[in-house]
Amino acid sequence: MTTVAFLGLGAIGTPMARHLATPDFTLAVWNRTAKKAADFAATHHVRHAATPADAARGASVVVTCFPTSREVAALLDGPDGLIAGMTKGTTLLDCTSGDPATSRQIEARLAEHGIGYLDAPVSGGVAGAEIGTLTVMIGGSEAVMASVMPVLEAFGEKIVHCGPVGSGGALKAVNNALLAVHIWSTAEGMAALAKAGVNPAVALDVINASSGRSNTTQNLFPARVLTRAFPRTFRLALLDKDVGIAAQVMREQKVPSPLIQLTAELFAAAHRELGEEADHVEAVKVVERQAGVEIK
Repeated sequence: MTTVAFLGLGAIGTPMARHLATPDFTLAVWNRTAKKAADFAATHHVRHAATPADAARGASVVVTCFPTSREVAALLDGPDGLIAGMTKGTTLLDCTSGDPATSRQIEARLAEHGIGYLDAPVSGGVAGAEIGTLTVMIGGSEAVMASVMPVLEAFGEKIVHCGPVGSGGALKAVNNALLAVHIWSTAEGMAALAKAGVNPAVALDVINASSGRSNTTQNLFPARVLTRAFPRTFRLALLDKDVGIAAQVMREQKVPSPLIQLTAELFAAAHRELGEEADHVEAVKVVERQAGVEIK
């Protein structure tokens, strides 16, 4: 039986943790909002830890799932920090969609104590987390990855070793930058077609049978934009953060990237305009406002 600590019970983290609240694991949970962790522990009959150090004590695998790498780094030190509770040979499995540079700093800090580290961001959204079919992008040692495979397989369906520490976060950021490009470019195209008298539903039907199709045109626009539903499944604020990371990766690698850099600027502006709680697909509303048309 693997002893696991799970820290970060957000929209993705909570269903991930549920897959570890089984007889195959001994689970402790911690969250910055203590009530959320207490309620989870009571519902699933697992241990509610008072501090990160308390959660990590006795755990062979510590899983973190937070909005940014900075928040994970802030949990490491001090008498209540993770390092105080972790022992040599423990592994920190960081499922945060983080930035590669901070991930490498975390790895170096943990290595001083003989603690392993993997950056392991996930893709698949809340729906994938609920049914345990997430894609997990692993950066770090393949041997360490193999040692935590039972934990990874509890919530992940496609588990891929991407390279050294930081590569998982880099790949996740680039993936989400492509999502952002698709959302914005589809919004521009649909707005122009709507103003030209083309029914957006007809336009999407043609595009989805042609070379311009993407997950955005096939799924997001028909279900969320044309219906005006805009369900809040993934915050625009987080997509803004991810596209910013991708733009930084491009600059660090000295890859000319005018499209990704512009996309980062556009999503930062959309985030400012629409606020912290807006869904990522609601960025379409900015294009609609600027074009003076609704895509429906």
